[in-house]
Amino acid sequence: MRSIVKKVAEEIERGNIGSNHECPYHPAHFTGQNCSFCYCPFYPCQDPDLGENIKSKHGGDIWSCSDCLFIHRNEVVEFIYRKIAELGLQAGDPRFQSEVLPEAKRRFWKRGRAVMVVGATSDAGKSVTVAALGRILHRKGYLVAPFKSQNMSLNSKVTVRGGEIAMIQVLQAQAMGLTVADLHMNPILIKPKGNTESQVMVEGKPFGDYDAVTYYSDFVENHGEAIVRRNIVWLKNRYDYVVMEGAGSPAEINIYDKDIANMRAARIADASCILVVNAEWGGAYAYACGTVDLLPPEDRKRVKGIIINNVRGDPSKMRSGADELERLTGIPVIGIIPHIEANLPSEDSEALRSKTRVGEGIIKIVVPRFPRLANFTDLDPMYGEDTTVVFAETPEEIRAADVIVLAGTKNSVKDLQWLKSNGMFEAIREMRGKVPIVGICGGYQMMGKVLHDPKGIEGGVPGDHECLGFFDNETSWEEYDKRVIRDHAVMIEGGGQVEGYEIHMGMSDVREKPLFRIVNVGREKETEGSVREDEMLFGTYLHGCFDKPAFRRYVLSFAKCGGKEVEFKPVEDYDEIVDRNLDILADGFQENLDMDAFMRIMEGKE
Repeated sequence: MRSIVKKVAEEIERGNIGSNHECPYHPAHFTGQNCSFCYCPFYPCQDPDLGENIKSKHGGDIWSCSDCLFIHRNEVVEFIYRKIAELGLQAGDPRFQSEVLPEAKRRFWKRGRAVMVVGATSDAGKSVTVAALGRILHRKGYLVAPFKSQNMSLNSKVTVRGGEIAMIQVLQAQAMGLTVADLHMNPILIKPKGNTESQVMVEGKPFGDYDAVTYYSDFVENHGEAIVRRNIVWLKNRYDYVVMEGAGSPAEINIYDKDIANMRAARIADASCILVVNAEWGGAYAYACGTVDLLPPEDRKRVKGIIINNVRGDPSKMRSGADELERLTGIPVIGIIPHIEANLPSEDSEALRSKTRVGEGIIKIVVPRFPRLANFTDLDPMYGEDTTVVFAETPEEIRAADVIVLAGTKNSVKDLQWLKSNGMFEAIREMRGKVPIVGICGGYQMMGKVLHDPKGIEGGVPGDHECLGFFDNETSWEEYDKRVIRDHAVMIEGGGQVEGYEIHMGMSDVREKPLFRIVNVGREKETEGSVREDEMLFGTYLHGCFDKPAFRRYVLSFAKCGGKEVEFKPVEDYDEIVDRNLDILADGFQENLDMDAFMRIMEGKE
C-alpha cells in the first residue's frame, strides 16, 4: 500500500497528462484513455460497482480494480485534479475515498444500457453489425463492450487472465477500442467435439460435456440464466453501452422457453433489440416479417429497429419494400446497408463450407481440411500475402503445395485417423524436405512420433497412434486437462516478435530444438515449439503465430514456387490490417444508418 501512495503522489505532482503515448503498455485498457492515474488515488475503494475482492497469491483477500475504467475517463480525471486543488489533498488522504469518490460517482457513473442485435436467420450479419455499431459508439467517445451469452464455435482466443472465449467477441472488443477482451463478454462457449457432445466453457474455463438434450434440460435450467445475469450486470457496471449479439434466430419456437442466447438474455439485460436481415439471401422482407410475427407480444415490443444488411447494388431500390415492412410490423427500418468489402476474420468454420481456396497469389499454401478444424483464423494473415490458400481433401492437392500448414483441430487423434484414411497422411510424409511444413497446436502434435491416449480421452478408444514422425516428440492425454495461456515470444533464429495463445488438450514431451523463446515476465527461461530448419519443419502450440510478420515471412521465405518471383507487400501487423478494416465496416454502416433513430434506441427513447 505504501508503494501505491508513493506512486499516486508522483501522479499528483505530474498533473493531468491525458493519454500517455510514451508508455510501452499504452493503451492498457482502451484507445483514448486518460493515463494520469495509473495508480488510483481511491484504492482500495471497496465499491462493488468498480471492483471486487479476490484471493491473493498468499491466500488472503485483496481488492482488485484492474477491470475498472472509471479512473481513466477524462471528465473524472479533470474532476479529481480540481478537487486536489480545492481541498489541498495529498496522496493517501482519506478524503479521496470519503468525499471525492462519492461525488465523482454521483456525477459521472451510471449503470450502462444494453442493446441486442438479433438476426432473422443464421448468417444475417449479426457479428459484423455488433462490431460496426460498437465502433461507431466508441468513436463518439463512449465506453462500449460486446456480449454474447452463448456462442458455439471452435474459433476461440485467450484473455489475459487465461480465460477462453469466442474469437468473434475478441474481434468485437477490438472494434470497440478495448485493448483486452474479457471473459465476461462471452460467458458460455460451446465447443463441438465431433460427435453428439460438446464441451461447455463457462467464464473461460471447462464446465462439462453435454449433448443437446442434457444441455437444455440440465445446464440451461440449473445454471444458464444465473451465468448470463451476473455477466451482464458486471459489464453494465463498467461500460456506457453493452452491444449484445443473439444466436441464430430469436424466434426458434421449438426451444423458445429454453433459449438463453436471444430474447431471454434481452429481458435479463432490459435491452432494446435491433433485427438484422441479410438481403443477399433473398426473401429478406419475409424473413423479417415472419421473425417479428413469431415473437410473443412482450418480446416483440423490444424490437425497436430493423437493419437490411448486405445489399448488393443500389440500396435505394430497397426503400419501397422497407416502407411496406415498416407498415406491416410497426417497426422502423433504420438502415439499408450495402455490401461492404472488409477484410475481417470469419466467425467459424461455416465460413469455409463453400470455400476450397482463398486468394490468387503465387505461393500455394495447402491446409488439410480436418473434419474438426479449429482456430482456422490462424491462416487469415496469410491471405494478405502473395498466396493462394487451398483447403485440401485429397493427396493430389497436398503434392501440389509450396507450403503445408497442419492447422488446429478439436480432436487430434480422430483427425489424424482421417488423414490416414484418405491417403493424405502418406502424401504429407512424401513432402518432407521438399516444402516448408508448419504444424499449429493439433497439427504440431501430429508432426511428432506418437499420440498416447491410454484412457481414450481424445480418440474414444484407448491406445497409441503413430504420427508423421517429423519430430522426436510424444504427446500424451493422461488426464482430462487443458492448457489455456497467452504468450509473448521471440524467434530463436532472428529474434522476430511473436504473440499467440495456447488452447489444447494433451501435453507434449519435446525433444527438438525450440522454435521460440517466451518473454512473458517470470517465464523468460521457457522455450516453445520445435524446428528442423534444414528439413523446413516447424511446429508450435501458439495460435496466432502468423499475426506478427516475422514468423509469417520466415516460413514463406522457404517456398520455392517453381522459381516464380514472389511479390512481398510492406510488412504490417495483422492487428493493424484488421483495425483499418473495422473502420471501413463502421464507415459503411454509419453512412447508411438513420443515426438519430439509432441513438434514440441506444438511449432508450424509442
